[in-house]
Amino acid sequence: MILDLFAGPGGWSRALAVLGVRDVGLEWDEWACKTRAAAGQLTIRTDVAMYPTRPWAGRTRGLIASPPCQAWSMAGKRLGLVDQPLVHEAVENLAAGRDTRAKLLTACRDERSLLAAEPMRYLHALNAVGEPEWVAMEEVPDVLPLWKQYAAVLRGWGFSVWCGILNAADFGVPQTRRRAILLASRVRTAQPPAPTHAQVAEPESLFGPGRARWVSMADALGWGATDRPVPTVCAGGGPGGGPEPFPSGSRKTLVNARDRGTWTPRPGSVVLQSRREGAGWAARHGTRENRGADRPAPTFTSEAHRWSWSLRSNNQANATVRSIDEPAGTLFFGHRANECTWVAEPAPAQPEDAATATAPEPIRITAREAGILQTFPADYPWAGNKGQVFSQIGNAVPPLLAGHLLAPHLGVSLSPDDFTLAA
Repeated sequence: MILDLFAGPGGWSRALAVLGVRDVGLEWDEWACKTRAAAGQLTIRTDVAMYPTRPWAGRTRGLIASPPCQAWSMAGKRLGLVDQPLVHEAVENLAAGRDTRAKLLTACRDERSLLAAEPMRYLHALNAVGEPEWVAMEEVPDVLPLWKQYAAVLRGWGFSVWCGILNAADFGVPQTRRRAILLASRVRTAQPPAPTHAQVAEPESLFGPGRARWVSMADALGWGATDRPVPTVCAGGGPGGGPEPFPSGSRKTLVNARDRGTWTPRPGSVVLQSRREGAGWAARHGTRENRGADRPAPTFTSEAHRWSWSLRSNNQANATVRSIDEPAGTLFFGHRANECTWVAEPAPAQPEDAATATAPEPIRITAREAGILQTFPADYPWAGNKGQVFSQIGNAVPPLLAGHLLAPHLGVSLSPDDFTLAA
C-alpha cells in the first residue's frame, strides 16, 4: 500500500490516480473526507496522531505526509516557529522509539505544531520491518530545518534522501507556491524532479531539453484563447459562509489525552459577467432573481479595452497581486485572508479618459477557479460550504506538483496533459 498521512481533499491521491496507483489516506476533517469519498479515494477518517502504526507494518510501499501548515504558515501566527525546538525533540525521541508527545504537547504554543513530528512515529514503526521503500513529504518553507532532521535519521536507516525548497510554478502549476519537500528512497538515488517550466522560457540546447514559460492564470483558466470567449468571472463563491473546519490531522484527541503585467481582451469580447452577484453590484443592476430569467447578466463590453485583470491574493495591505498573464501567488484561505479577488486595473497606452473611468468592482475568486489554479480538474467534487471548500483547496498539495514528485518512485512516466485544468 501507499499510506497518505494528513491526506486532505486528495492532492496526492489525485496525482496517484493519474499515475495509475491508489493510496489509503488518513484524514480528520469531515469535509475533506467527504470530498475524497466523492472523488473515489480510499480514506480512513481518524486522528493521525492517535491511529496505531501496527496495521501498516509489513504492507506499506510508500509513505506520504503533508502535516497541517497552519502553525507554520505566514498566513497565521506562526507559533510553530516558537514551538520548533519541541518538535525537533519529539522527532528525535520518536526516531529512537520514545513517545514523549503528550508531555511536549503541554508546552506547545500551538497544539498543531507537534503534528509535524507524526510522520516519524510511522516511519520508526515501518523501518523495523524494512519499510517503506520510499517517502515523500511536503510542508511550508519554514519547516525545512525539520525535514533536514528527518533526512539525517533516514540516512542512518539506509535511505538516500534529498530535501529542499521547490517552486510549484517550475513544474507547470499556475501558482508560485514554494514548499519544503523531502524525498527518500531505499532503492534509488533521491533527487528532485527536473523543472519543466521557468519564468522566462528556455529553448532546447545541448545542455538540456529546455523549459516552457510559467503557466499563467489565463492559460490555466482558459481565458483569452482564440477558440473561446475571454473570461466569465463569477462573483461570490469566496471563503466564508460557515465556521472554519477543524484542521487536517486534528490534535483534539491527543490533547485530551510583484511586478504586474497586463491582459488585454479581444475587441468586443465579454469581459465580465456575474452569475452570483457581489456587494454593490446588485444595488446597481439587480440580482438574478429580480432581473428576470430572460435578461442577460450585465457586462462591461463597452469599456473592455480600458482594463486588465489581476488576482489579489487576500485583503491584507501587502497582498500579492498578479496579472492574469502570470501565475497566481500562493493561494491560501482562512479567517484572516478570505478575500482572494479579481481586480481591474487601467490597461496601458489607452485613451486619456481611461484613468477617469469607473473600474469594475473587485470580484471574489470562485472555488472552481481556485481549484484549477491548484491543478485540480474543473469538476473536482468539493464537499462543504464555501469556507470549508476554500480551506481544503488552500491546504492541498497541487496534484501536478505531486505527480512530478511521485512518478520516479513509481517507475512511471508523467504526462502533464493528463492533469486537465479548465474545461
